[in-house]
Amino acid sequence: MLAPVQILKQNAEEEKAETARLSSFVGAIAIGDLVKSTLGPKGMDKILQSPNKNSPLIVTNDGATILKSIGIDNPACKILVEISKVQDDEVGDGTTSVTVLACELLREAETLVGQKLHPQTIIAGWRKAVEAADKALAQAAMDNSADIEKFRKDLFNIAMTTLSSKIVQQGREMFANLAVDAVLRLKGKTDLQAIQIIKKLGGNMSDSYLESGFLLDKKIGINQPKRIDKARILIANTTMDTDKIKVFGSRVRVDGMAKVAELELAEKEKMKEKVQKIVKHDINVFINRQLIYNYPEQLFADNGIMAIEHADFDGIERLALVTGGEIVSTFDHPELVKLGHCDVIEEIMIGEDKLIRFSGVALGEACTVVLRGATQQILDEVERSLHDALCVLSQTTRTYKTVLGGGCSEMLMANAVQQLAAQTPGKEAVAIEAFARALAKLPTIIADNGGYDSSQLVAQLRALHNQGKNTVGLNMKEGTVGDMIELGVIESYQLKKQVLHSAAEAAEMILRVDDIIKAAPRLV
Repeated sequence: MLAPVQILKQNAEEEKAETARLSSFVGAIAIGDLVKSTLGPKGMDKILQSPNKNSPLIVTNDGATILKSIGIDNPACKILVEISKVQDDEVGDGTTSVTVLACELLREAETLVGQKLHPQTIIAGWRKAVEAADKALAQAAMDNSADIEKFRKDLFNIAMTTLSSKIVQQGREMFANLAVDAVLRLKGKTDLQAIQIIKKLGGNMSDSYLESGFLLDKKIGINQPKRIDKARILIANTTMDTDKIKVFGSRVRVDGMAKVAELELAEKEKMKEKVQKIVKHDINVFINRQLIYNYPEQLFADNGIMAIEHADFDGIERLALVTGGEIVSTFDHPELVKLGHCDVIEEIMIGEDKLIRFSGVALGEACTVVLRGATQQILDEVERSLHDALCVLSQTTRTYKTVLGGGCSEMLMANAVQQLAAQTPGKEAVAIEAFARALAKLPTIIADNGGYDSSQLVAQLRALHNQGKNTVGLNMKEGTVGDMIELGVIESYQLKKQVLHSAAEAAEMILRVDDIIKAAPRLV
């Protein structure tokens, strides 16, 4: 008999077959249980505290934020964290739903594997179930893009549904209108670069507002005009300081103070020449990413040019986009430089802070959302909530399709999958039934999180759907079932579709694993 052969390095670990699968199931289910209490309009928040005392405290119920903030070692957990990140990047919302659905699928798979059903049989059944669910969802989708008023109402209802589970729930009508107005300005584009969000501590959430145009969180230089009409803007990323020698380790030796004065004068002349080159561009506003020292600032003021310094890189990138200009670093050829334009530049006050407002910018869809809040944690969570709503709305303006929320779409898909299971012979039918149960778990969790009797509500919901009442869902305000169209609980079709496919793919990937090999730690 041959002795066992060691093929892995010393200290490397391997988990095989059932042990590997159980490890994956346990890890994925633990992640799902962690975030499922945040699901739905009555979901709870989590406090995320870093071991570093200087790191800010995070209070959130956003699935993607929670999952990317926690340290995870389990490989299956990392897959679920990745799908929540993809969901956030693709659609902007539904990060908790996709994680919970994948978790429930794996919970069902654990039971089926325990009944000696082969993973490949389960996967084959799941694939058929996804097709049936996708088809049912597509048939239930509504498109009101032909009627502008109806479509705007749909967008408003989607924003209301998205924001219902966020911190802005109390003032969600105002934020929903704000998000819809901002997205409709984009005219069908999905790039949110034109929408800037500025957070200002103070006041309360209801003081937030939408400002048409662009706001820059900077101050205008001393002794310079505070308002410019018909602005011609040169946006630059260049050094505007005179008292630094830019070569590290360099030394200048002089044999008298007169020589130092000559050096300073030479530096001044060099800077004066640079400012004259900038002035030749026929501009009245100069915005620089880097600092502008006193001497060049004075020269700009003498020429009646408004100078704005230290605009951060994101700021000047967005500014170049909305004003139609280009960022330049050299000034020898004014005829080749594309200037930015806007109607008015002026200084305004928000709370106790001064900002610069650019009105009538070249990119007409540009706007700025000013958020107010009592604490930094509230401001950060409001920004995350609004970002989710803006992402979902921008996707809807591209695809136009909407579906019903409140667990209605999940129950609709679960019933379609259940019907497929009844018509499918063989073991795959068991896997298809398990998929239907996992889909029906989402409205169950939503009801549980609201403190309602989920067994009663979901049983009523299933019965009404079987009677053909496919617009019925959970009314979380009253703790009953109701018509989702009448209640205005509408969600993006793209969001639901992405949740279905991403969760199924992630669960399938984890289910296919039968071996986990951990590399030996590197010796320092």
